[in-house]
Amino acid sequence: MNARPLDILLCSTPVHGHVTPLLAVSRALVERGHRVQFLTGERYQQAAAATGATALRLPADADYDDTDMDAAFPGRVGLTGPAGIRYDMTEIFLRPARSQLEAVDAVLRDLRIDVVLAESLFLGAALFIARPRSSRPPLLNLGIVPLGLKSRDTAPFGLGVPPRPGGIGRLRNAFLTVAAEKGVFAPVQREAVRAGAAAGTGVNGFVLDWPSHADGVVQFTVPEFEYPRGDVRVPVSFVGPISRTRASDTPLPAWWSDLDDGRPVVHVTQGTVANRRFDDLVLPTIRALADDDVWVVASTGGRPVAELGVDLPANARVAPYLPYDRLLPRTAVYVTNGGYGGIHYAMEHSVPIVVAGTTEDKTEVSARVAWSGVGVSLRTNRPSEAAVRDAVRAVLRDPGYAERSGRIGEAIRRSPGADGLEAAVAAAVGQAGPHPRVPR
Repeated sequence: MNARPLDILLCSTPVHGHVTPLLAVSRALVERGHRVQFLTGERYQQAAAATGATALRLPADADYDDTDMDAAFPGRVGLTGPAGIRYDMTEIFLRPARSQLEAVDAVLRDLRIDVVLAESLFLGAALFIARPRSSRPPLLNLGIVPLGLKSRDTAPFGLGVPPRPGGIGRLRNAFLTVAAEKGVFAPVQREAVRAGAAAGTGVNGFVLDWPSHADGVVQFTVPEFEYPRGDVRVPVSFVGPISRTRASDTPLPAWWSDLDDGRPVVHVTQGTVANRRFDDLVLPTIRALADDDVWVVASTGGRPVAELGVDLPANARVAPYLPYDRLLPRTAVYVTNGGYGGIHYAMEHSVPIVVAGTTEDKTEVSARVAWSGVGVSLRTNRPSEAAVRDAVRAVLRDPGYAERSGRIGEAIRRSPGADGLEAAVAAAVGQAGPHPRVPR
């Protein structure tokens, strides 16, 4: 699409859930002929290079081992609620921001980068975007989590509060925004101001709202699954998910033909990261539906099936991995802890959803599942068996959930995906004009 190959700097915090969608971004841009520099942690260097990008490592003080975050950040152990959120935002995501910025500057000194792409919690971008536009290349935010742009039409990101129309809704949103920025996140903002002063850049407004000041946002969903905002000024390109269901080489489990008897299939997963305790969601779902006339098909996210540690009921089938290209078309209900990518895979196949997730961005994902009508949110990380049973039965009884998921799925299938991403990148570069290297 672009007249010439672009030199692109792609930036991600060294966390699995942030790096994984950017691997798809990198692969798509490389396949289209662009040169990608992928800046992230040591653990992900091989995966980044496998996309065809040049893998660049973050400085040691901006890197950490995300396989055990409690060991990497022992201060977070035991913290919950606002205290836990403040700690994670400050220590995990904000403290590395200055080193992230220095790493970006080092790349810009050596290479003529056309555009910088950063996911939302790569907070070095919040310092970078505060520089004058004439001194830097354009910066685009990649929306790998629900859109969090500050707006009078929405509550602050992270609360999981859906929109409320009219003047009363706007008053509520204004109150909640002040409470969040001046209360819950006030220590985070103070730390951001200190980091900006130390870096000589400052910070534009509320640090977690830095995408509002970017040169554009590329959001990996469709408008039908996002809250409307009438006052946003930053250009937002809804391109749909970059990763789409494709033919899988995952072998079929020996029990696969059991699913051919016509019973509804309920698929449950905790993904590949938040699967240390199967009793959060997988086991409650298996137990809840043991006496229902359905198949309960579970994925352990790569862990051995034996680690479930229970005798399975007659209607349960489990495998470490499953081929989604063959499973989702025959799935009647998708039970999940709320991963943004998995939710979109389900909707791509018109599958209704039962979601149980309240950590990281999952509170916002769950709120959008309920708001859009594609499923039921249980508003907890560890639902009771009764809650899961009632929700799955309700979704199976009411065809409206599947119909609404199907409408969004149609929008996903029509969305441009990687082609839309490339178009947004090209537009940002075309509008930016020439830019200098960062001086040594």
